[in-house]
Order: sequence, then C-alpha cells, then structure tokens
Amino acid sequence: MKHRAQTRAAALALTAAAACAALAGCRMNENTQTPNAPAPSPARGGGPAAPLRPVTIDMHADTVQFIVDEGADINVRREDTHLDAERMREGGLDAQFFSIWVEPNLYGFGGAGAVARADEQVNAVRALAERRPDLWTLAGTAADIRRAAAEGKLAALMGLEGGYAIDGKLENVGRYYGLGVRYMSPTWSYSLPWAGSSGDAEGRTRGLSEFGREVVREMNRLGMMVDVSHVSDPTFWDIVETSSKPVIATHSNARAIVAEPRNLTDDMIRAVARTGGVVCVVFYPAFVEPGWQAKKEAVDAEIAALVKEAAGRATGRGSFRRIARDRVREREYLKRLPPVTAARVADHVDHIVRLVGVEHVGLGSDFDGIQAVPSDLASVAHFPNLSAELRRRGYRDEEIEKILGGNILRVMEEVEKR
Repeated sequence: MKHRAQTRAAALALTAAAACAALAGCRMNENTQTPNAPAPSPARGGGPAAPLRPVTIDMHADTVQFIVDEGADINVRREDTHLDAERMREGGLDAQFFSIWVEPNLYGFGGAGAVARADEQVNAVRALAERRPDLWTLAGTAADIRRAAAEGKLAALMGLEGGYAIDGKLENVGRYYGLGVRYMSPTWSYSLPWAGSSGDAEGRTRGLSEFGREVVREMNRLGMMVDVSHVSDPTFWDIVETSSKPVIATHSNARAIVAEPRNLTDDMIRAVARTGGVVCVVFYPAFVEPGWQAKKEAVDAEIAALVKEAAGRATGRGSFRRIARDRVREREYLKRLPPVTAARVADHVDHIVRLVGVEHVGLGSDFDGIQAVPSDLASVAHFPNLSAELRRRGYRDEEIEKILGGNILRVMEEVEKR
C-alpha cells in the first residue's frame, strides 16, 4: 500500500552560513509552528548580475494522484499535499519527477485498466505546462531542466512506478517515452511475470525474465533511466548486469542502517555506483529510522477500527478508499509516533558517501506517497533544512550541489546519449 501524509509537525529552527537561497536555513513561523522556507531567490536568466543557485531535483513524488482523484490545483498553496508550485519556489526545488503510479490491486497488473490509470496521470502532468506555460515546463532532458531553471520556471518530469502500464508489450516502453516518461521501475510492491518486487513473496526468488531484459535494453536504447527502487534483490542484480547505462534508485536508503527490503545493501550501492548511477535517499521514516516500522505496526493495530470506518465511508473508485484510510493514518501517526528529523536522512547520505563518494547520492522524497515525514522535512519548502544539516556536517557547497541535483543531471546526460 502506498503511504501518504500531510504533517503539521514543528520544524527545527536551522540556520546556515550565508549562501545561495536553495542552501540557506529556514526560519520558524511562531503562529503555525511549521517551518517556512526562505523567500524565493531571484530567477536565473535575469541578466549577468542575476545570482545562480544549484539546480535541485526531486526524483519521486506522488502528488499527481491527488490532481487526478481530487482535482487538486498544485499551482496554488495547499494544506493537503506536500507539494505545490509556491512551496517548490520557497524550497528552491527546480524539477520534480512525478510518479505515474498504477495500483495493480485496484487497476490491474496490465490491460486496459492499468493503461487508462497511467494515461490519466500522464495527461495530468502534461496539463501543468499546457495550462500554465508561464509557471511550468514539461521537461524530458537535462538541458530542459537547466533551461527551465534559467527561465525561472518549474520543470515537470515523469517516471513510471512499476511496469504494469506497459501491459507486457515492449512497444509500450517507447509509447510512454514518447509521452514524456523518463524513468521506469519494473515493479512496485507486486511482482510481474517478468520482474520481481521487493514487496511480495514471489519477488524473493524472481529476477528478470528474458522479456524483462529486453525491457531494460529498450530503455537503454530510448534514453529512459532504469529505476531499481521497489525491485527484488534478484531483479536488482539482473538489471545491473543487463543495463549498459547508469542505473538509479529513485527513492531508497541504506539497508545497513534500516533493514527494509526497499533499501539497498552496501553491495547494491556499490553496484549502482559502478554503473555511474545515483541512489536517491527517501524521507519516509520507516526507511530512515531504525525501529520505526515496528512502532508503526503497533499503532496500526491500535487504529485498525478507525481506518476501517474511514474506508467504509468513502465512495467511488478504489483509490478514494485508500486515500481515506491514509488520512486517518497520517493523523494518528503524527500523534502517536516519535518524530524523525533531517539528521536521520543525512545519516543515509553519509553512509552512501562513505561507500561510493558524493557523486552517487541524490534526493527522492516520496512526498505525497508517504503517511509520515520528518518533522523538519514536512514539504518541498523544507529542502533547505537538509542542505543546512549537510553543511553542518562539513559538506562543501559544491558537494551539496551534486546531491541536490547535479548528480542526476550527469546521469540524465549519460543516459540520453545514443
């Protein structure tokens, strides 16, 4: 099940040395007791004197489900999502990869239902730029992201979370590439006949089939990044063996710190780095904080009746009931579970850097797909808090710039090569 949250937890009042806006600390709003990011820095492209700041890229957010299911307008500030255009500007977030996520248990493991659900989300992301070209650019390349940032626009990109919507047809990989999708993970939490998931029993022994290897090779040919988040261990190793281009993990952490199947072992992290790829750290506390998952499961047992009641009141498509359940969970988790902070996320960054160097770390928040968030990384407005924590630990500005987005731009450029 996907996780989601909108939190009002208090933030750490972090400060940082004077630097560009995306790397600055945040101030605390005493009225709301939630962190406010600094005012937007001057837009790039404003002339020779316009200050440049690093390009920041988040590799994974599930906000599009709320655009589709609830008609959420993310061009204005919202209280019920982690992401909107105003808070992207506040946090210095230049480019967002929106997850095109099909829940196979609701919409199918393939077939017309899965394709329709994916296409609905793709159309919603494309509509951002079509309806507000002054605000958004639909990006497909590293150059597009840089151009959008220089013009003071937000870049919208897409990744398929699970290969359900390709419907077992190799030509559909090209179809989604043509629509703007620039990465795909073979699975979400349910295995497919051609790839194993980290989320079910089948995935424990299932790697890529020959069709799965053809999918990876086709992605390499097209210039679509291969994402290993959510895949099983056997599938991971088959992907690394098959891919001729850098491999990415869009939202996974270090298994050495938190022993969850979604996280990567040290050997896996080294393997991603050998391909030239990037591991993008995720913010969900279950993958960040040791022992948090067990505490969450205890709370789940306590609130089971509340969750069931909320689902029973929901009407409409199955995702409406899931959203209703998640809203109860987010509220109760916030009250009942210990807070996690950006410092714990930085621990995973540190671990990856020690293993393979700063060139192989990025950010993949999973915002709007998680039911709890770090108290000081409560939305896209708060990316500067993580930058400030990394600087406190001794990271230089040029290293932080790589983590924020420079490493992903490098991978995109490499994958784009024909």
